[in-house]
Formats: sequence, structure tokens, C-alpha cells
Amino acid sequence: MLPTLKALSGGAETKISDVRQRVIDAVGLTSEELRELLPSGRQTVVANRVSWAMMYMEKAGLVTRVTRGVYQLTEDGNSLLAKSPPRIDLNVLQEYSAFVEWKSKDHKPPKPEVPFPSPQGPLNDTPEEALERAARQLGEVLESEVLDRVRDSDPAFLERVVVDLLIAMGYGGGDEAKGQVTGKSGDGGIDGIIREDSLGLDEVYVQAKKYAADNSVGEGDLRNFAGAIDAAGTSKGVFVTTSSFTKGARNYLTKSPKRIVLIDGKELAHLLVRHNVGVRTKMGLEIKRIDEDYFQSEDN
Repeated sequence: MLPTLKALSGGAETKISDVRQRVIDAVGLTSEELRELLPSGRQTVVANRVSWAMMYMEKAGLVTRVTRGVYQLTEDGNSLLAKSPPRIDLNVLQEYSAFVEWKSKDHKPPKPEVPFPSPQGPLNDTPEEALERAARQLGEVLESEVLDRVRDSDPAFLERVVVDLLIAMGYGGGDEAKGQVTGKSGDGGIDGIIREDSLGLDEVYVQAKKYAADNSVGEGDLRNFAGAIDAAGTSKGVFVTTSSFTKGARNYLTKSPKRIVLIDGKELAHLLVRHNVGVRTKMGLEIKRIDEDYFQSEDN
């Protein structure tokens, strides 16, 4: 907040874009830091932090919004800068009655309460960052749980899971009837088939290996699978495992004429969550922001 307030020193009306650039210059951000996005990928971190800094200080009466996207230092803001504070955080803002009153009206900022850099520790999050980071962490935990569930199930269940996933991803036109689990003794390494057209002229063959995390799929398994889809008269296959693939297995595919896609345990869990296979939405949050275009008439 301090460099944002300093960017308005002098009292002139200043565009938010100019404030942001002054903060960037003052803090000395690198080009890499300037490109850093929020987890959603919709806004840069620096733009998000300057916006929140400006909003908090406006509520405290340190700055005022003159018109859309244009701000100016107030008397209180100028007085605070004259004291040369080492930093400005929410503890400082608590000294201003306007901020305390705003917080008391159910406008309390989401925790963590100090969404700006702290010299004693790592960067804390702005409210959007906190929500997105929490969502990502919840997703990572869920993916881990999903993979554990699949590993704890029998091989036949994994075969069903993989076919369901490919249908959910749009293979076979998303038609469940075009996915078939075929895994059984003597199946030749084919555990499932996805018919990509109604006549079955184009098919994707599937193999699913339920392995422990420390038991990787090797080149031999890939060779056998390639031979199985070759014998079936097709060239496309998906090999899925709950573990991982060795370097030799991956290198083999670079030399094989077959179009085989590898999905390891981590990617399998990610795809299952992404395409809602075996999971369901518990809660949804909708975040709204001011539509600046709607309020553009304020400039007139």
C-alpha cells in the first residue's frame, strides 16, 4: 500500500495505469514478475495488488476516486505520507474511522487480513489470490484422493473408469454406447474400445494397468500393446496406468508408427476431476466485479 500511496504524492489527479507504473518503478519489479498472473490467468498479480491497495486506502479516506480510473491523494493521505511510515497495512488503516466503519458494515476483507508483501515472511494473498490458491489446493488434494481410490479398486474397475473418462472427454461423440470394456483373460492386451463413428470404422483401443506408485510401465508393455492394436487392425491406442512410464517406454513411442497416448496416474487423476468422472461439485462461488464500461458515463 505504501508505494501505491506514494505514487499519488503531489496531489495531482492520476490515472490508475500511471499509479501502477509508478509502483512498478518504485518496487523494481522484473519483467518476469510483471508477467506473473493470478492462478485464474485473468489478471496480472501487480494489477490485482495495486487495485486492492487503492480500494482499501479509499475506504480509509487516504485517497479519493475523482472519476472512473482516476484517483487523487486526500489531506489524510498527504498527512500520513508526511510521517514517513515504514509501511502501510491494515493495522495502520484501523486508525481511520472511515475504514473501521466500513469494516463494521459486513465489508470485512477476506482473510488473510494483510494481502500485501510482509517483510517478515512470504507474500500473502489478495482475496482473489486466496480463493484461487485455495481452489487449486483443494483440487490437488481431491486428485490425490481420486488416484488413491482408483489404486485401491480392482483392475476391472479401472478399465471401466478409463472408458468412462474417454467418453466424458468427447471420444465416441460422448455417447456411452460407443464405449466398451473388453478386458478379460486372453484379451490380447485390449481392455476397452471406443468406437469413434456409428459404423465402428474408426476405433480407439485402450489398455489400463493398475500398478502401485513405485511400479512403472516399461517398454515391453508398450511393445505388447502396440502389437495388440496392430493385430486388431487399427493404429490408435490409449495406455493408462495408475503409476508412471519409464523413459524407455516413452522413447519407444517416438519410434513407433502407432498413435499411442500415454496417461500416467497423476494425469489420470487430473483428467477425472476435470471431466467430473467420479467426482461432483460440492459448492460453487461466483465472484463479481465492477463493470467499468457500464459506469463510463461518469467521465462525461
